[in-house]
Amino acid sequence: MRALRVVGLHEDGKSIVCEDPASRTRFLLPADERLRAAARGDITRLGQIEIELESQMRPREIQARIRAGESVEQVASSAGVTVQRVERFAYPVLLERSRTAELAQRAHPIREDGPDVQTLGEVMAHSFGLRGHDYSQATWDSWRGDDGKWVVVLCWKAGRSDNRAHWSFAPGAHGGTVQALDENAEVLLNPNAYRAPRTVRALDPGRDAVIQPTLDAVPDEPVAKVIDAPIAEPEEEAEPPLPADEPEEVAEPAPRAKGKKNHPIVPSWEDVLLGVRSQRG
Repeated sequence: MRALRVVGLHEDGKSIVCEDPASRTRFLLPADERLRAAARGDITRLGQIEIELESQMRPREIQARIRAGESVEQVASSAGVTVQRVERFAYPVLLERSRTAELAQRAHPIREDGPDVQTLGEVMAHSFGLRGHDYSQATWDSWRGDDGKWVVVLCWKAGRSDNRAHWSFAPGAHGGTVQALDENAEVLLNPNAYRAPRTVRALDPGRDAVIQPTLDAVPDEPVAKVIDAPIAEPEEEAEPPLPADEPEEVAEPAPRAKGKKNHPIVPSWEDVLLGVRSQRG
């Protein structure tokens, strides 16, 4: 590579005249923004100029699209440039998005009666614990919407499904506030409404099959079930035993009435009138 020396400014005022000291050959070098950035040693500006020359998308537009939620790969594919060149301008914007997501976790969810005492991160950790999810595996991100407000998203995986919940974030005093934007965000903000799913047992087709009755269905008449029971053979009747001879009772003679000792028997009045002797005694 040959070295050139600067002779001066060209007559048009837009080019620099350079000369080869060996051959005395002169060259014209456009005095554009690229040359001025190289003279200042501004490498960042040189990278921006390269992207502007190779693509119609300006660096400010790249940063705007990254701030709106697009990834570096998406912007690079859209602009038709390499990922490395987009990362130069996307890096500060990605830091801004990550910082905003951290601030949103310290914000307070808006309830019916005002902002909650707990922060969004504390409520999410409690809600994930009730559902048996690993909160440490969840990821946070943020971007700025078309209306200029920040949107925060929480991504997690439950089983084989990928889930997302979105909130709008308004920075302010005491951490700011967040408000749910979809159903998943509302459900996560209300952990008390969560009910554990019931366990499902395997069905036995032969046992658990149920026939649904129809209006014209005729109920089946019950069928009597015959039970085979052994019939006992008749046994010979045994003669009743003869009663044992009971001893004959002997009638005892009635005791004779005796008068009271040392007292005479007084005849009754009828015996005196009729002159009959009393048989008593």
